[in-house]
Order: sequence, then C-alpha cells, then structure tokens
Amino acid sequence: MKRFGLIGRNISYSFSENYFEQKFKTEKIEDCNYSIFDLDEISDVKKLFEIRELKGLNVTIPYKEKIIPFLDELSPEAKRVGAVNCIKIEHGIKTGYNTDVYGFENSLRNFLDDFDLNALILGDGGAAKAVKFVLNQLNISFKTVTRKGEFNYSDLNETEIKNHRLIINCTPLGTFPNVDSKPEIPYRFLTSGHYLFDLVYNPEKTEFLKSGEISGAKIKNGYEMLQLQAEKSWEIWSALL
Repeated sequence: MKRFGLIGRNISYSFSENYFEQKFKTEKIEDCNYSIFDLDEISDVKKLFEIRELKGLNVTIPYKEKIIPFLDELSPEAKRVGAVNCIKIEHGIKTGYNTDVYGFENSLRNFLDDFDLNALILGDGGAAKAVKFVLNQLNISFKTVTRKGEFNYSDLNETEIKNHRLIINCTPLGTFPNVDSKPEIPYRFLTSGHYLFDLVYNPEKTEFLKSGEISGAKIKNGYEMLQLQAEKSWEIWSALL
C-alpha cells in the first residue's frame, strides 16, 4: 500500500484526507491511502520518513519552512520561494515543491478585476512567502504586516488602508475552531474598492472576510487555492501512483 499524507500541527480540520481519498476512488486507484499526520514537532517527521511505503506528503502550518532541512532536494520554485508544501519521495530521495504558488496565482487571477493596485500581506510565514513570490511575478507592490516587524499592525492607518486595496490574510487567525478571531486591522477604512483574500478556508466566511463584506469589499476565501494546489500535488505524485 502506497501512503500519502499531510503534516502540520492541530490540523484535524483539514480537507485533504477526504479530498485525496476521494481522488483515489474516482481514479480507481486501490493501492494508495492518505492520512493526517499531526506532529507536535517538525523533528517527528524523521520517523515518518522511515515508513517505506510513504511516497508523498503535503505540508501545512507551521512547517512549510521548517521542513526544508529534512529534505534532500528542492524544486527550483521551492528554492526561490523558501517554503515547501508538497513532498515527493522517489527512490528514497525526498524532494520539496511549492504548489501554493500555482494555487494562489490562479485563484487570485480569478478574483481580481484590477491588477493596478498595492497589497498588504498579513503574516510572514511559509504561506506568505508563496504569496510574495506571486505578487512579485505580477508586479503588484506590497507591504508585509507582522506583529513585531518593521511594519506592524499599529502602522495601519487610514492612508495605508486607502493606498493598499488588496489585503491578503496569511495568518491562521479565524481558522476553525477559533472562528471568532481576525487580524487587527482598521476595518472601518475599507471601501467597495478593496479586495480581501483569506487563505483560510474553514470556516467558509471568516470574521476577516465578514468585516470586509460589511464595507462592500470583494471577498474570497482560500478554498479554490487549496483545490488548485492539491491538484498540482496530485500531478507531481502521478508518476508514483
């Protein structure tokens, strides 16, 4: 039995297990399964890699950057991004890929009516690295907002919100089961000209998105991005199935 799975921390909510198990059924692939591997520490992945049947992994918060030292190779894109969310294991070689780039770019293209704008990226983890990569590719200028960085939430005034019409939440705030939380931005300055993109997909509409919707902003969650990156992972693993 060939094994695939998802590694992360506190990820029982993930859609990945059902998604890929359904893919195996649809494609009539009977010798594969997909599991959730909830790891307390990234070093626990070493035991996973000892499983001979393991052929591929997806990687989510908080391990997209921390997984890199445990891999043998990186795809050119993953190396440039500095984060990994997909691993292929072939002939004992563990290769890291970044399919978030594909997922985010295509989902963003389906969302934006206007690319002539500036962006705020909320958070600076592994997912944010893929977002930055895509925005650079699309020539969209951005600022990264963190709690303790050079540019933080206390710097977000009316002028900053007005000048950055695309706001992307790359933090886990609002993810099930902590659905009442949201990034601390001045939502009162949002307008109908703003676009709010939340990488969170569970719940379907986070407090971040609800607050944008009240102001008339266009909103989108991370579900389409998740589907697209999953399909790209499937493509990477296809030769192993």
